[in-house]
Order: sequence, then structure tokens, then C-alpha cells
Amino acid sequence: MAQEFANFVNRSYDSKPKYSEIMAGLPEDYKQIKTLRDLLEINYKIVDAKEQLRRNLISKIKAKSVKYPGLVGFDNDVVPALDRAILSCHDIILVGQIGQAKTRIAQTIADTLLSPMPIIRGSITNDCPMDLPPRDLILLLEDKDNPMIVPKFYVDSESMEKIRNNKLDTPIEWVDGKNRFKYVLATPDISVKDLVGQIDAIKIARNGTEMYEIESYSPGQLMQAKHGLFCIDELPVLDTRKQVALLSVLQEGRFTTGAYPVIFEPKTIFFATANPIDYTHSGKIIEPLYDRLKSHIQTHYPRSVKEEMLIIIQEAKIPRSFIPIFMLKILTRIVQTARSSNEINQDKGVSVRMGIHCLELLVGEAERTRSITYDILALPRPCDVFSIEQSVKFELSELDDTPTNRSKVLKNFISNSIKDTSLEYLQDVDPSIFDLIKNEFLGKSFQVSQTILGSNDVLISYETQLKNFSSLLNLVTRVYSRVTSDQELFVKETEKYGISADNLIISESVQSELKAGIVELVLDGLCFVEPKILDRKEGEYVAN
Repeated sequence: MAQEFANFVNRSYDSKPKYSEIMAGLPEDYKQIKTLRDLLEINYKIVDAKEQLRRNLISKIKAKSVKYPGLVGFDNDVVPALDRAILSCHDIILVGQIGQAKTRIAQTIADTLLSPMPIIRGSITNDCPMDLPPRDLILLLEDKDNPMIVPKFYVDSESMEKIRNNKLDTPIEWVDGKNRFKYVLATPDISVKDLVGQIDAIKIARNGTEMYEIESYSPGQLMQAKHGLFCIDELPVLDTRKQVALLSVLQEGRFTTGAYPVIFEPKTIFFATANPIDYTHSGKIIEPLYDRLKSHIQTHYPRSVKEEMLIIIQEAKIPRSFIPIFMLKILTRIVQTARSSNEINQDKGVSVRMGIHCLELLVGEAERTRSITYDILALPRPCDVFSIEQSVKFELSELDDTPTNRSKVLKNFISNSIKDTSLEYLQDVDPSIFDLIKNEFLGKSFQVSQTILGSNDVLISYETQLKNFSSLLNLVTRVYSRVTSDQELFVKETEKYGISADNLIISESVQSELKAGIVELVLDGLCFVEPKILDRKEGEYVAN
């Protein structure tokens, strides 16, 4: 039997693969391959993680398919830089302010460009049987000791035990790139042992092993990302000693832990992120590590309203609701105004997450004030927008950074965003229509509130009020048509990026509340047109 093991393993290692690949290193019938015997029978060969990224990216480029799904606004700069780095098998540092999708980029690359791999079932270090040299695998199958001169970590002790116990029937599972992604936030309390592992005294005491034996080693975060992508967020926060540990891995592809010569090779792709302030500060990243991170890629915030809107609708975690296009525009303009304002500390940045969290709040506010009470679909309207204050995160630069001053600045941003959005939908309107509306408001007013519905048989509604303003109704109808057209065009944009548009599709059930939102938008716009038509006073719009 021992000779049979040796012949079987050596023949498999020395022979060419017997399978066709559907991704780099992934057999076309991989779901049927469930044991170590199955792997050896097809002469399975490991494809290095960086080579997986490279070959799978090449396949996507040839097929003209989406390379990095969900990444919006990076097509002309960040995406080409990522392509170059991956094709060059580089380790990468992404440099950008908070909320610029740096971690999302790393996660997306792992999800999309790493092939599923055969891992010994239950392994926390992504152990593939073929990580072992043939001699070591044969010794495990024969249940013999391996007299290592220097302990070298190929697979962890639990994986070795599974091979000893199960022999060729050792179960394997195919683990995808998403589950071989390891994210670590650099904090002062992270230790070298957390990153690279340690000699474990508990294992020594429990198992009776010697300190120099591989069974006494407990792997750290790097080994848990084996055959995957290891992303360390905010690299400059790590002190020099920990950065030196990472340098050893990048420089030699291996690390010797502690005072004992346990050698391991992570076989991982290394990504780091940094804030521009820390990245450029002398001494924050040690020079040798800075140099070994071969590609330095600058990220940025969305540069257009459309791009920011796409990101917000993609990332927001909202229940079933309807999001009008004009509310997305108002919200996005608030964020982008803050991002360009001299009143805001731009060194700290204004994260895309601000818009995401604010949209979630707007839906919650629509639920709180209307949707739950009247059992209708939540639909945010302009009257809800001041509720976002609790999710607005920026730091003032010119004024004292107090809650009162932040609230004052935010209200100014909101007013300007509503103005720009409402006037966008009133452009090219014949001035004579404005004159008719102004005459209609003489001696009359239009009541607006978060609790007034678009249509209601019992209470006052926007629909019943519009019966007294025929010219205003005609303008609202015209803007409604333009909004629905914009909404449909935006849905088509989401389809290009594979973003769910469930909360953007206009159905019959939302038409009344959508019209109510447009009424508010138009009334606001009539307060901003030149010459001014209306004034808002205590929840009512009256003639100027």
C-alpha cells in the first residue's frame, strides 16, 4: 500500500493536468471533484493567486465583460491602473480619503478575479493538499513522521491530521475568492503575532509537541489569507516593527516567526490602503515597504452627480420603497457641495457614505411620517430632507466645529441643492405660465406638510388642493413627464453596472406620492425663479 501511495502521488505531481479550465486553475467539472483521490487522478495543479488574477483578467478583457462590477466613476483612471498592476502581478497600495471605495476595490477583485480552489474541508488557512511537496504528502498518507530539519509550514496540523486519518478520501471543498479575502484594520493593538502567527504554548502543553515542531505553530492573519487576497486598511497606522514583518513577506515571500525557525509562505496577494495625509507624512510607511508595494494607485470621490447617485443607490440598505430621481439629485448635490466647500475641512474629506446613510434616513423618515400610518410605499419627498442632519459627517474649517454651526452650514447646503434641482426641472418653462400661477395664488395658499398625502379621500391632500390651481397643475403634469423620463434613463444606467433598480421602477402604486413629491419640488422652484413667484411661510406657499 505504501508503494501504491508513492506511485500514485508522484505520477500525479509529475504529469500534465487531465482537465480543461473554465477559469485559471479551475477544472470544468470541479463540482464533481470532492476528495484528495479525485484531485490526484486529474493531476490537479495549483495556480498562484497573482497568476489567477492575471489570467482571469485577461479572459475578461478578451470577452469584453465587466472586470470590476460595482465600481462606479473609476473607468478612466483607477480601472486602467488596476489592470496594469494586476497584469504585472504587483502588490498594491490604494491611496485616498475616507469613503473612496478602497476596501471595496480589493474585495471586488477577490470576488471577481480569484478562481475557486480545492481546500481541505474546514481548513482556516485555505490548505490545498497540493501545497505539500510529494514526499510530505506521501508520508502523511503512510502515517509516518516527517523528520524536518527546519519546520516549514505547508498546511496546518489539523489538515495534516485529516490526511492521516482519511487518506485518499480526505474531503475537499471548493472555496471561492470571496471567502479567501482577509480584511484587517490596522490599529495600535494589532501585534506581530496577530499578523504572522506564533508558537502556541497551549498547543505544546495539550499535544505534547516540541517547540520546534510544526504542530506547535498557530497561524496568523496572513496565513488565513493563503491563496487569497490580504487587505490591510490604513497601513501607516502600523508601527515600524509590524511593517517590518510585512516587508519580510513581500520581500522573500516567507516569514520566520519568533525565535524559532518556523518558516511559512503566505502565497497571498497583498493590498494596503492609506489616507493621503498619512501616506505623504515622513516615516508613516517605512521606506523599504513603501518601495516593495510596487503599484501606488490614487482613488478619488465621484466626479459627477450621476456617478454619485449610482453609488448611493447601489450601496444604500433600504427596505422596499420608491426613490424619486429628483431626491437622489438633491441628496447628491448636498454631498458634492460639502465636498467642494471652503467651509468644510477637505483634508478629512466628505465620504460617499454620507449620501448613502442619508438616503437610508430619508426612507426611514418617509416611513415614520406617512408610510406606516397610511400603509403606503415609502417615498421620500423634498419636505423630508432636513431629517438627514443626524447622518451628516463633516468637519468645519472656517467656523468653530460646533453642532450649531454644522447645522447652519448644512441647512444652507440643503437649500442650495433644492434650488438647483428644482430650477433644473423648471428650465425652459414659458414665463407666461409663471404669471398665470402667480395670479392663481392671489388670496390663496397651498399647504405643504410631511403628513399630507398626494391623494386622500378623507383628509386634505395635494390632489384636492391642485383643483384650485389649474395652471400649477399643468406645470406639475409637465414636470411629472420629465421626471419619469429621467427616472427611466437612470434605470438604464443602473443596468450598465449591474445595480439593482427595484427601488427606482415607477409603478401605479407610487404615482400619487411621486406626484406629491413633484408638487413640492415645483413649489420650491417657484420660490427661486427670477422674478420670484411664491414665498413659503409656516408650511404654506403664498404669492410673493
